[in-house]
Amino acid sequence: MFLLGAFLAGGALGFSADRVIGAGHRREMRGPRAYRQKLAEELKLTPQQQASVDSLIEQKHRQIVALYKPVKPQLDSIAVTARVVSDSTHAQIKRLLNPEQQVKLDKMRAGARRELAERRGGDTTGRPPGPPPF
Repeated sequence: MFLLGAFLAGGALGFSADRVIGAGHRREMRGPRAYRQKLAEELKLTPQQQASVDSLIEQKHRQIVALYKPVKPQLDSIAVTARVVSDSTHAQIKRLLNPEQQVKLDKMRAGARRELAERRGGDTTGRPPGPPPF
C-alpha cells in the first residue's frame, strides 16, 4: 500500500513539474527516442557510445516495467475510478454553464486530453503514467 501511495504522489509531482518546467517547450519531441536523441546530440556521443547508452536505457526500462507489473491491476482500477469521477465532475460543471460556456468547456477538455495523449504516445484511456519512457 505504501508503494501505491508513493507511486501516486510521485506521479502527481511529476505531472506538476512537467506542467511548470515544460510550459514553454510544448512542441518539443517527447518520449524515449527524443531523450536518446537529445543525449546523443548534447553529449556528442560516438556511435559506439550511443549504442551502449541505448542498451542501458532499454535494460533500465525493462527493469522498471517489471517493477510496475505487480501493481498494474490496482493502478488500472484506480485510473478507471478516477475517470468516472472526472467525467461526473465535468457533467456537473457543465450543467452550471450556459450553452456557449459548455462548448468552450468541452473544447478545453478535449485539448487537455489531446495534450495528455501526446505525452503518453497516443493513449487517452486515462490510465496512470507507467514507467518513465527512458
